[in-house]
Amino acid sequence: MTSLIKRFSILFFVAAFAFMTGCASTAKQESTGEYLDDSTITAKVKTALIEDPDVKASNVNVETYKGVVQLSGFANSQAEINKAVQVTRDVKGVKSVKNDIHIKGGS
Repeated sequence: MTSLIKRFSILFFVAAFAFMTGCASTAKQESTGEYLDDSTITAKVKTALIEDPDVKASNVNVETYKGVVQLSGFANSQAEINKAVQVTRDVKGVKSVKNDIHIKGGS
């Protein structure tokens, strides 16, 4: 009976350890909490861009990884690009912004 309890105890601790390390983040993988935080930031940025009359939000893609927001897509002017970046920086939780928005018709 004692060995059976030992086996279950060991199995429990191994499973718990595997679960905890599975939820931890690494340099290339987000934890569950970070993923949810990033999803929230992405939603807030998209909403802020939609609400701003100077930015055509449908032309801007937003992705977030560990609080770093990447903007990509196209804009009609440099002023629109600058505004999109500024609106994004003002969203709570954004650590930094990577801008990959290009002017339509430009290279």
